[in-house]
Amino acid sequence: MTNTTVIRQAAWVVAWDQAKARHHYLRDVDVAFRDAEIIHVGGTYEGPVDSEISGRDLMVMPGLINIHSHPTSEPLRKGITDETRSPNFYHSSLYEFLTIFNNDAEGTPPCHKVAMAELLQSGCTTIVDYSMPFDGWLDLLADAGIRACVAPSYRDAPWYTKDGHLLEYDWSDPNRGPQGFAAAKRIIDLAQQHPSGRLMGMVSPAQIDTCSPELLQQSHAYAAERNLAFQIHAAQSVNEFIEIMRRHGRTPIQWMDDLGILTDRTIIGHGIFLDHHPWLHWSSKDDLALLAERGATVAHCPTVFMRRGIALNTFGGYVKAGINMGIGTDTYPHNILDEMRNVGTVARAVAGTVDDLNTSDIFDAATIGGAKALRRDDIGRLAPGAKADLVLVDLKSQAMRPLREPLRSLIFVAAERAVKDVYVDGRLVVKDGQCLTIDLDRELQALEAAQERSIQRVPEIDFANRTAEELAPMVYAVD
Repeated sequence: MTNTTVIRQAAWVVAWDQAKARHHYLRDVDVAFRDAEIIHVGGTYEGPVDSEISGRDLMVMPGLINIHSHPTSEPLRKGITDETRSPNFYHSSLYEFLTIFNNDAEGTPPCHKVAMAELLQSGCTTIVDYSMPFDGWLDLLADAGIRACVAPSYRDAPWYTKDGHLLEYDWSDPNRGPQGFAAAKRIIDLAQQHPSGRLMGMVSPAQIDTCSPELLQQSHAYAAERNLAFQIHAAQSVNEFIEIMRRHGRTPIQWMDDLGILTDRTIIGHGIFLDHHPWLHWSSKDDLALLAERGATVAHCPTVFMRRGIALNTFGGYVKAGINMGIGTDTYPHNILDEMRNVGTVARAVAGTVDDLNTSDIFDAATIGGAKALRRDDIGRLAPGAKADLVLVDLKSQAMRPLREPLRSLIFVAAERAVKDVYVDGRLVVKDGQCLTIDLDRELQALEAAQERSIQRVPEIDFANRTAEELAPMVYAVD
């Protein structure tokens, strides 16, 4: 039993021009999808129809693709790590804070569901979920109705600090990395076989500095064997850059190339501290060209870094160098449109010119750039044969008016306020701005309880036994 839906006379459509391999606008045309597949874009659809939607006040665009996120932990940190300071680690929050403000097993499902609801309500239809494996993970993703790439994380040596200025690594357990890799392979297999048909897998060792060369090479070889994408956090902090130089005498990007793991299936999580970055004052300037030559993708997540005064240098520069760019929501909010706005704002501020990038560069990264990184040509575009992952934008939203340029208005002004309906695989998952698959208010209540438990645990975990109030004080004193 098939079901065909047509959106009649959509005022604006961000369609895919196959001949020119680019998005383009169409005006006052029909978009039709049958079950999970788009069957018509442009002109008048004259085939059989089961349901019709008036597109007179709508923009139809492809669902957005998020290639880097941590939904099991980040929503819990809202109001905590917005402006934490860590001067001894170049203000990266990775080493002194993310191990302290952590989640527990009870808090993981609501945290995850909050992130999924936020993503869907902001027009994200595909997510890379870069998480430590947990019970029920795949079913949570399937129940949310989103298209998901599971990226089970593993590593040889977790980092830690005993004094707030020296970063150390625990290499004591030789089985930790191999066992984690074996578990990740099992989860990837289960994802690929999941009955929802919307799950896939990615090989994702955690960080370039926490994995042995052998684990990294074995992981990439497995990704190549299975034709999967491969992602790792690399070039994400000054500390990491210095550590890899200390160990190997090479930048993180160059060392990845030496290992043979910098290829067209490789996604670099963040990729900020390349050898041209001004904070490093490095003598070589080779990393950018090397990334482009090898065909690797950079997963850019500006929000988490801009809170600490850290920025890619620059998004437009990477695009001009020929690097495939994707976008992720590394932190809260899990709002892909908010992240896209920050891509443009931060890039232009760092470059000192509006000319650093175009809005099309941002939209491309969140659609076809992400699809390319995931090795797929059936998402991130509106074209017959593509998956029916669509976003319907309300052009009558007050934040979209006056309407001249719909994508600029959506990205730089309206964001999720204008997202009306979202379809994934032809299924309606957001209606009138509200997620249909997740009771967001209920999950937020459970997440608030999890956050409070996390705050209470902080003195037991912190090396100096500091409280949450000391590590993340309130904006004003509570009298």
